[in-house]
Amino acid sequence: MEQQGSKNAQGPPLPCDNNCGFFGSPATRNLCSKCFRDSLRRAEAQAAATATAVPTAASSPWAAASADTKAATAAAMETEDGKEKVEERAKGKSRCAACGRKVGLMGFECRCGGVFCGAHRYSDRHGCDFDYRGAGRDAIARANPVVRADKQADKL
Repeated sequence: MEQQGSKNAQGPPLPCDNNCGFFGSPATRNLCSKCFRDSLRRAEAQAAATATAVPTAASSPWAAASADTKAATAAAMETEDGKEKVEERAKGKSRCAACGRKVGLMGFECRCGGVFCGAHRYSDRHGCDFDYRGAGRDAIARANPVVRADKQADKL
């Protein structure tokens, strides 16, 4: 009986402060769980950004600071290029490289780098340019290194 009284003491559920349509709670600053999680992530990202920016600005030699800034900018550009490449690959994976047919989740990736439908998944069906014979030779050479005795050991 007392549990029902304690629930009524909290009052009716309050809508999320971000007006997302869900209910918030005082434990999560009147935000729903998703908005609260997003706000925590944003706060962590801002803290990380200010933490990386402070050492660069606090360094006394101007040349070192400009070099650090250039390196950070180059690293940021590389990660952006990497993201773009991943996005391009994700877009290209939805169609067969040979016939253009939609493959969805069932696309077959070949060693030549293309994604193919069920009809073109074999190397002889899509004109694969991957050197299977050379790859096999390299794998055997790595697995079986040449072992030779020293010439000094033969004289003894």
